[in-house]
Order: sequence, then C-alpha cells, then structure tokens
Amino acid sequence: MSFDEHIKIRGAAANNLKRVDVDIPKERLVVLAGVSGSGKSSLAFDTVAVESSRQWQSAYPMFLRARLPRYERPPVDDIRNLTPSIVVDQKPIGANARSTVGTATDTAPLIRLLFSRVGQPSAGGSMAYSFNHPHGMCPDCTGLGERVELDEEKMYDLDETLNGKGLRFSQFSGGSWQEFYYRCCPLLDPDKKLRDFTPEEWKILRVGPDEPLKLGFLRHNTGQVSQVPYEGVVPRFQRLYLNRDISALKKSIQDEVMQFVRRCPCTACGGSGLNPKALASKINGYNISDYYDMQVSELIGVLEAIQDPLGRSIAGQASQRLRRMVDVGLGYLSLSRRTDTLSGGESQRLKMVRHLGSGLNNLTYIFDEPTAGLHPADARRIGVLLQALRDKRNTVLVVEHSRQMLELADHIIELGPLAGSQGGEIVYQGDLAGLKEAGTLTAAALSERVQPNPSPLPWTESFPIRDASLHNLKHIDVDIPKGVLTAVSGVAGSGKSSLICQEFVSRFPETIVIDQRPIGTSSRSTPATYTGVMDEIRKLFGKANKVTPQWFSFNSKGACPVCKGKGEITPEVAFADPVTILCEECRGARYNPTALSYRYQDKNIQEVLDMTVSDSVEFFTQPKIVEPLRVLCQVGLGYMTLGQPTSTLSGGEVQRLKLASELHKQGNVYVLDEPSTGLHSRDAAHLLALLRQLVAQGNTVIIVEHRMELIASADWVIDMGPEGGSKGGQVLFAGVPADLLNCPSSETGRYMRGFL
Repeated sequence: MSFDEHIKIRGAAANNLKRVDVDIPKERLVVLAGVSGSGKSSLAFDTVAVESSRQWQSAYPMFLRARLPRYERPPVDDIRNLTPSIVVDQKPIGANARSTVGTATDTAPLIRLLFSRVGQPSAGGSMAYSFNHPHGMCPDCTGLGERVELDEEKMYDLDETLNGKGLRFSQFSGGSWQEFYYRCCPLLDPDKKLRDFTPEEWKILRVGPDEPLKLGFLRHNTGQVSQVPYEGVVPRFQRLYLNRDISALKKSIQDEVMQFVRRCPCTACGGSGLNPKALASKINGYNISDYYDMQVSELIGVLEAIQDPLGRSIAGQASQRLRRMVDVGLGYLSLSRRTDTLSGGESQRLKMVRHLGSGLNNLTYIFDEPTAGLHPADARRIGVLLQALRDKRNTVLVVEHSRQMLELADHIIELGPLAGSQGGEIVYQGDLAGLKEAGTLTAAALSERVQPNPSPLPWTESFPIRDASLHNLKHIDVDIPKGVLTAVSGVAGSGKSSLICQEFVSRFPETIVIDQRPIGTSSRSTPATYTGVMDEIRKLFGKANKVTPQWFSFNSKGACPVCKGKGEITPEVAFADPVTILCEECRGARYNPTALSYRYQDKNIQEVLDMTVSDSVEFFTQPKIVEPLRVLCQVGLGYMTLGQPTSTLSGGEVQRLKLASELHKQGNVYVLDEPSTGLHSRDAAHLLALLRQLVAQGNTVIIVEHRMELIASADWVIDMGPEGGSKGGQVLFAGVPADLLNCPSSETGRYMRGFL
C-alpha cells in the first residue's frame, strides 16, 4: 500500500499507551484485540476518534465551533491521513421515559406522518399523533403512558410503631424532622403497632382526617411555635417526591424514593400515552398504538399491505428503517419499547441502523464491541453487516474479543501483553493466520476448545418460578437451582433478561444484582475510594503523624491550592481548542506540600497512591486495608494503582471492580447480567474462577450469558428460545451442560458443538 492508504499514528500515549507507533490500513475491517485494560479503547476512541472529531470541527466557522462539543488534542506526536470518524458505542440512548425505539430510530415521525395523511378518521396533523405534544398526548398521564404512585405495602412495617420504625421511609421517620407529623399527631397513638390501627386511624395516617388539623411545631432556631397543617403519608409523599423534580436531592435519597414507588399503566389511554382522538384514527383496522406495540418484524408486513399511493410511499420509507433493525438482530423489539430498558448491546445495534443505509464513503467507523450481548448465532450476522460498511470504501475499526469477529477481520492489531501498566504496546499486527502463530494471549484463546462441565454440582432445593408471562414469556414454569452456578442462555430477545433480571428479581427481592450499569467514574474516584480503603489509609497517616486525616484527602485540607486536588488545570481559552495542563504547583500530585511532608513507613501519601494494588497488599498489614485490596487481586485488578481515576478504567475493569465489592458476602443469591461483556478469553477464565469461589462460599449464582466457555462450565443451564420476540419466551432446555449438546431445537447447543 502507498503512504496515504494508512492512518499513521506516531507516539500515542493516551492512558496506558506507551508511545505507540502504528499504521492502520484504510478501507479494511480492522479488529483491535487484547485483554481488558490493554489499551484498545485508548487507541481507538481516545486517540483516533478524538483527533478526527477535533480536526473535522476545525473546518467549521468559529460561530459553529463554539456550539459544538470541544475536544482536547490527545497525547500523540503525530496522526496523518485521518478521515471523518463516526463512533458507535454502547452508551445509553436518550435514557428517559419519553425516548422509545421509534423516536431513537426516527421511525416514529414517519408513522405519525402516515396516520396524519391516511388514518381515518383523521386526528389532524402529525403532531396530533405524538405523545410528546399537547395535541396528541393523553391529558391524564401527559403522554407518559403510566402513572407513578407510592407503593404503600413497602412503606409500612405493621409490627412496628410510629415511635419505632413503623414508617420505613427514612425522611418520614428515624430522626427526620418530618416524623413530627405522624409521631406527634394527637389522633394517633405513637406507641401502638400499626397492625392494631383501626380503619379510621389508618385513614388519618394515610390521607389525613376529614376535618383539617394543625400541629404545633417548635422551631429550634427561633424558639417559636408554628401551626403547620397535618398531611397524610400518601399526599405528602406525592407532593414532595412524585410531583416535582427530585434530581437536586442527594443521590441516596433519590435511590430510596424509587424503592417506594411503583409504575402502573395509565387507565385513560391504556399505556399508549395518546388521547382518544389519536387512538380512534385507524389504517386497515390498526391504530397508531397498535403499530407501536407490534414487533418490528411483524410491522413490516402491516406497512407493506397499505394500498393508498401516498401512504405506500411513506410506509416504504419506514419499512426500510425497520428492515435494517431486523438485519442487526433487533426484529423482536417494538417501537414503543423505552430506550432506557435496552441493554448496552441493543443500544449500540440501534445506533448502527442509522448508518447501514448511508451512501457516504471514505469514513472511519469505530465500534465498541458490536457483538456485546449477542448470541454467537447473531454475532456473525453483525460481522457481515460491518463487512458491508467496509465494502462501501469505509474504514471499520472494531474493539472486540469475539472469535467470530476475529475470523472475519481483514487486519488484526493486538495490544498488550497484559493490562494497565503492563499493557499499552503493540504485540501483534497482521492477518488471522499470522495471529494464530504469534504466541500472544489472543492467539492462545483462539486455539482453546470448549468442554462441558464434567462434574456439575448436584442440587436439591430451588427457587420456583411459576406462570412467568412478562414481555414475551409464554407463562413458563421453571426451577432455578440453589447453591450452584446456573447459566441462562438463548439468542437475543429470547426472554433471558425478562425471566431472570425482572421476573426472578421481583419475586426474590433479596437478590444481589450486578448489571452493566457503570459506577461513578469521576476523576476524583479511585480504586482506593471505591473500595473504602482510602478512609483507612487517611486514618493511618493521621495517627502516625498525629494530625487530622483531612490532611491526606485531595478533596479537603490536603488539596493543592492551585488545582484544588485535580492534579491538572484546564484554563479557559475562549474559542480555541481546550487544553489540560499539568499543575505546576504540585506536578500532578494533587496534594499541597504540607500533606506531602508527612510520611508512613518512608512513603508520603502520593507515593502510596502510586503503588499497585498488589504492592499495597505487601506494604500494609491492617486487615481493613489488606482484605479489600486482596479481593481486587482475586478479580485480576492487582496491576491498577490505588490512585488511578476510575474514569480511565475499561468496561471490563469496571465490571470486575463492582464484582469485587460483593465477593465477601455469603449465603446470598447473585444475578450477573452478561458478566463476560468486554472480557478477553483470559479474563473470562478468571471470572469463572471467581464465580466458582462465590458458589463454594455457599452462594447461589445465576448468570445471563452468551459466552460458550461460561455456559459449558456451569452446573445447570436454562436455554430460552427458540427465537427472539414473539417467537421466543419458552424454556427449550433445563439440565446439565453436556445434555444441552443433544437438544435439537437449541441454537446454543448447536454452537457449543462447534466449539468442542
């Protein structure tokens, strides 16, 4: 190839990259491989994507640039031959109650336009069919299709009193000033168990007395007694927490509020969010709500049956977008599905829909594990679609671990050799045949075969699930074994998450769920703060130096006065590109000179935070510090430093960090939603060992999983299917992994046989 047929990168140093030099071939499907934390995302997203976006925006006038996202130049010596880049990641799509699959794919506007032109009787223009517009929304629920109300069963402890913990909500009890309303109400006995309340007393507690009641409230700041009106638990909770925006409250209070609420479909609109006039308008016997609630694969046929010439034209445009959804394996979704209920993999594939029909070329598409959350049967289809993007003369750059994607790649770049400070180097670059002979960790993973668990653990007790009918579940009965590792498998949309993450968790609320939602990833959050050992380290330093522990916090007294504990400064540069500068006062240490002058065992606080987790286990002797850090080593994160910002961690590292916080518990039920997402085969083996450890400690572990290695290694497998959406929701198989190989209707069994 000539010079301009490569993206040439010199001296890339984002995060853990060690001044990497690499040439990425254009118009090829290029896979970036390597263990979790090896530097793949740093190269693809923090270097190529950021610099491409920055340079592309520089072509716009200053007026427009000031209104666009601003990108700092990545730490790289030189990048040449870039093309405009499009990033398709796994970040949620518009995660709010009004964002649906229909709005995210821009299909909903076409459906509204269709009904405004062809629907009979017509409700008006296209906005008359929108649940987000006053002309179309249901007046009772303002277009949300549901109402949120207090779940009173969760609010009251019938065996307690008002002076005790009769009201479980902390803001109405437990020393809160608001408990005054109920503890001091003259019409209620605060020492009487709620179970013994009369119907009249329950009415007073819940909604208030028939006649207005005022209570004398002593204001301690002034000493005055104010007369405040009594308000029952239900209307007070509704007014303070449901009829207002609570985002300004503490996160802990927001989370607690959500524990006491339930969502119910709006009775006026049947959950559609539309008013009667919009719902009365129909095309071929279907109203617009019927269109939204249909499975996408079924809706295509309904649209194709429209005969009106104008309607056929609009329906054809909508059908094209829906067919792309089927192509990416999302045909089982409905347009009414809220986007905040989609998995990371589903969100990413939904974003792909926008680009599959594009006529643009000479672009660089950067995908973040497009096969995440996909069954092998679906993963290969995604690979074919990426090849189609490449064939339009685009460069397709994919961060991936899956074997199917590696087999389809034109070019493979592996980073490593390990993770964190032990990664960040190019260990292989070439084709698949060369990789198999390279002797790297990815090469070793390609040669591994899957073997069903030869000695699965027996079980006698189980968690019974009866008549499960949520979403596409076909009123199924299934038993989830206790005390073993159970894998729930099946193609995308088969009902795995509905069965386990929703039905099971709701019926057994004591379950500990470790899902794919990210942890707090600010620059001030570190492994030391997340695990809680930072508090102990500060106390240790304070005791050794006979000073307050606040001196050893970069968020408090010990912070550098110039950068305020950030270690870097981002000056205001008006319309120019933003730039981050290392703080000249502390040189990135975050602490002031006084804090750095104090030492513990010949190390100051900065030197301690620069130690790896593994080194810290040897350095400290205090159990409150050593034990949490030892757990981090067990989950394979011993290479991280104590002070590394969690904002720099990869998805696989974040997931293992969450798992580490739960490993010490015993006798619990764990549900892990696709725990192998973002993990290299080497890391997946490490994860399996941890899950085995949890089971050995007397826990029940349930994983919703697609990875063959983990499914085959489970003690019990429940396979859902046979397909996604309305054609799924059945239990195809329940038994030990070896028997799954003989299940003729199981796609999982078929692919497992191919991995033997």
